[in-house]
Amino acid sequence: MTDWPDLSGRLEEGGHVLPVRVYYEDTDFTGIVYHGAYVRFFERARSDFLRLIGIHHKELAKGGLAFAVRGMTLDFQKPARIDDVLEVHTSLSEFKGARVKLDQLVYRGEELLVSAAVTVAVITQEGRPTRLPVNLAEKLAQHAPSELPDE
Repeated sequence: MTDWPDLSGRLEEGGHVLPVRVYYEDTDFTGIVYHGAYVRFFERARSDFLRLIGIHHKELAKGGLAFAVRGMTLDFQKPARIDDVLEVHTSLSEFKGARVKLDQLVYRGEELLVSAAVTVAVITQEGRPTRLPVNLAEKLAQHAPSELPDE
């Protein structure tokens, strides 16, 4: 299998950027991106951000852990349309205990279209929250804003 480093976006100062093209399947009957499609864009970006910093869902599952979205607040400012090329920016805002908070923004060029505040929890196979394992906290800490306390 060939490695495609750009397929997962890129790490930048302050976070991660994932390019996304809007396809017909992402839109409603008017050609505007359906609001639920943004949730998929955000999920892909979070997964790729974690993958690039060395946190892999498969490895978590082998250890009996997973990430689950606990909360998400979306703010829709402008619509995206079919064939637009967007960038999903993801940055870590906080992590503590079982909780990881991220800020996610969708841009078309310089224009902010949608923002999301997302909280995910580390859970066991039984669905119970559990503290971030030390190795995960260390990987997150390398990409945390400088004002976050060390975990």
